[in-house]
Amino acid sequence: MNYRMCYAYRLACAYSAIFSLSVEFYISKHFFTGVDTLPTISEKGGSFFSVLECFSGLPPLLFRMILAPVLIIAGYSKLGLSREWETLTQAVLADPGVVSWFGNSDWGLGLPVPGVLAFLVGWIEFVGGWLLLIGLGTRVVAVPLLCIMLGAACMVHWENGWFAITPTDSETSAARVLEWVNIPGARESLENSEQAGERLGRMRSILEENGLPDYLYATGKPVILNNGIEFAAVYFAMLLSLVFTGGGRFTSIDDYIKRVASRYHIE
Repeated sequence: MNYRMCYAYRLACAYSAIFSLSVEFYISKHFFTGVDTLPTISEKGGSFFSVLECFSGLPPLLFRMILAPVLIIAGYSKLGLSREWETLTQAVLADPGVVSWFGNSDWGLGLPVPGVLAFLVGWIEFVGGWLLLIGLGTRVVAVPLLCIMLGAACMVHWENGWFAITPTDSETSAARVLEWVNIPGARESLENSEQAGERLGRMRSILEENGLPDYLYATGKPVILNNGIEFAAVYFAMLLSLVFTGGGRFTSIDDYIKRVASRYHIE
C-alpha cells in the first residue's frame, strides 16, 4: 500500500509539472515574436510584468506541492487504510485509536460523535490532498481544509503557544521582534527560550559524555518540540491564499477546465 501511494504521488507530481511547461510556449508565442521596434522604458516595464503574469501559477503550484503530502499522510494515518484490515468497512472507517483520541476528554480532544468526525476529517484530508496536488476543485477543497486547520490550531496546539519547535537562542528567536513592539507574551517566550537552551545544552552534554554522539547526531541534533500553532497557521495561510487564487494559471486542471469552458461558452 505504501509503495503504491508513493508511486501515485510521484506520478501526480510529474503530471502537475507537465502543465507548467506550457508557460514557456505561451511566453514565446505572445511576447518574443514579431518585435520590430525597441520598446520604451514604460513598455519594457509593462512587458516585464506581463511576462511575470505568465508565471502567476507558480506560487499556487508551490503551495499545493507543500500542502499535498502533509494532508495526504495526515488523512491516511487517521483511516483504517493505514493499518492491517480484513474488511472493506475497516479500511474505510477511521482508525479506532484516532477515534478514541477524538472522543476522550481526559487525554484527547473530547469531541462529540468522534467516529463520524474522525472519518470526515481523515477522508477530507486524504482526498483533498490528492485534489490539491493536481489542482482540481482547488477553491472548493481548500474551504473544509481551512476549517480543519483552524480546529487543529485551536483545539490541539493553542495552549502550546506559537512555536512548533522551541527556539533555544533568545537572540535569534522571532519573539525578539515582538518584544521590540511590546507584544504581550514576547518577554515570557524569550525567557522560555533561555531555559530551553540551558536544558538542551545539558541534554547534549550528557549524551556526548555517556552516549555515542557521532551515531546519535548522524541524522540531526535533538531539539525541543513545543507543538505550537506555527505549522497549522502557515498551512491555514496557504490554504486561504488558494481560496482566492485557485489552483494556478497553467499549473492546475482547474485552469484548463476553465479555458475549455470559456472556449465552448459553458457557464
